[in-house]
Amino acid sequence: MTKLTIKSRERTPRVFEVALTGRLDTETCRQLEATVARLLDSKAKMIELNLAELDYISSVGLGVVFDTMTKVKNTDGRFAVTNLQPHVKKIFEITKLLPAEKVFTNVAEADRYFDVIQRREKDKDRDH
Repeated sequence: MTKLTIKSRERTPRVFEVALTGRLDTETCRQLEATVARLLDSKAKMIELNLAELDYISSVGLGVVFDTMTKVKNTDGRFAVTNLQPHVKKIFEITKLLPAEKVFTNVAEADRYFDVIQRREKDKDRDH
C-alpha cells in the first residue's frame, strides 16, 4: 500500500508550508489535492511544497503539483517547491514542469524569494 503523509503549517499569516513524506502517486494524490483546496479556501497567499521527505513522484503526482501551482497562481498567490531529493529533482528537470524560479534548494532560499515578492507588492500598494 502506498503511503503519503502531509503536514501543513502556517509559517506566517496566509503563508503555508506543506511537507510531503512518502510517495505522491495515483493512490495518494487526492490527499494533496484536498490539503491544497483547504488552504486556498482559507485564503492562502503563498504555498511552499517541501519535498525533503518525498521518496517518489509519479506522472499523476507531477500533474497535481502543476495543478497546485496553477490554482495558487489563479488566486494571485505565490508557489514554490523546496528541498527536492536528487532523484525527484531529476524528474522535475526532465519534465520542465515548473519554471526554475519556482524550485528552491531549501526553505531559506524560498523565504528570500517570498520576501522580495512581498516587498514589491507593498511598494505597489504604497504607490497607488
